[in-house]
Amino acid sequence: MIKLLWIAFLVSVVVKMLAGKWPWELVGGSARSEGEQRARNLLGVAAAASREDIIDAHRRLIARVHPDRGGTSEAVHEANAARDLLLGRLGERSKG
Repeated sequence: MIKLLWIAFLVSVVVKMLAGKWPWELVGGSARSEGEQRARNLLGVAAAASREDIIDAHRRLIARVHPDRGGTSEAVHEANAARDLLLGRLGERSKG
């Protein structure tokens, strides 16, 4: 049993070194990347968008979907969530 745990640990470390992610991050990454892709499509920004690009796209979208301009509060909440998600991912990438 100890041997199996030791092998699992070594495999995990090797995967982290080669892929830059832990094995469990590779398995659960699809839902995360789908959410990020939806946010990028909503804001209309590329995968390499900078912080300023994301903020500018968010401002343009809010100007179109704001309730004062005939939009809905749900659309504003969705735009804010997309902005927050993408800005959070930028912070994660710059840390590691």
